[in-house]
Amino acid sequence: MTNTVLVTDVKTSVKRKKEKNYVTTLKRLLKNKLAVIGIIIILCQIGMAVFAPLIATHDPIKQNLVASELPMFSEGHWLGTDNYGRDVWSRIVHGARISLLVGFTAVSLGLIGGIVLGLLGGYYKKLDGIIMRIVDLLFSFPGILLAMLIIAILGTSLINVAIAISIWSIPSCARIVRGSVLSIKQKEYIMALKSLGASDLRIMIRHILPNATAPIIVFATMRMGTAILSTASLSYLGLGAQPPSPEWGAMISQGQNFMWTSPHLTIIPGIAIMLTVFAFNVVGDGLRDALDPNMDIH
Repeated sequence: MTNTVLVTDVKTSVKRKKEKNYVTTLKRLLKNKLAVIGIIIILCQIGMAVFAPLIATHDPIKQNLVASELPMFSEGHWLGTDNYGRDVWSRIVHGARISLLVGFTAVSLGLIGGIVLGLLGGYYKKLDGIIMRIVDLLFSFPGILLAMLIIAILGTSLINVAIAISIWSIPSCARIVRGSVLSIKQKEYIMALKSLGASDLRIMIRHILPNATAPIIVFATMRMGTAILSTASLSYLGLGAQPPSPEWGAMISQGQNFMWTSPHLTIIPGIAIMLTVFAFNVVGDGLRDALDPNMDIH
């Protein structure tokens, strides 16, 4: 009976400590003004993506050649129209859905692969050398060139873009997780679990991985910005979204021929990409500082 009460008290204490850490982290994050601005931008982008059919004023792919290349603040088209008469605002709104979806998919797949390789490499010394050599091989290719090579093999589509970016994300994530695992597995409580006969899988999943989440969260947040920028870059090169898809990079590619007559066709999607990447980067920086236990809150 005494042991049961003791275990319950320990679990309650751990739960309260975690809740306190969450509150402290949130306070630290909200004290960072740039991070708060980034969060607001991200929430606006998510709102645009989720409610795109309601926010968009026109069909994003419907052409109207009679109303082509209308300037900004035209009646019914407050961001103007492109060379095919498609409403730029509606295409920007639907483009947010594409960029966030591809970015989230790519980062999620990259995290899965990176976490698995990082856990195995950091925990098992015999596998470490093999896994890290594979990671070094992937690092030997410039990221965008590796993505282009994968797309050249798989074909041009947004699904293949997500796969390419996810493969590009795996080595960075694997190294981050491996470093955390190497540090955590030397802790006394991990040694105690081994001596009690806990399985390796249980130790890795239940005890090591939860304590390595802080660097993973920061990496995932900042990687979202990179993934969105990479998606736009590949679409700009014609390797991602194909016409008439309202993807931001593809919109810049289509609008560059009209830079002097209708500069808004290039500038507006460029600003959308810039704001989104900026938002994820500053939130990532803010999370890194907020999750740092050495940071004091005043």
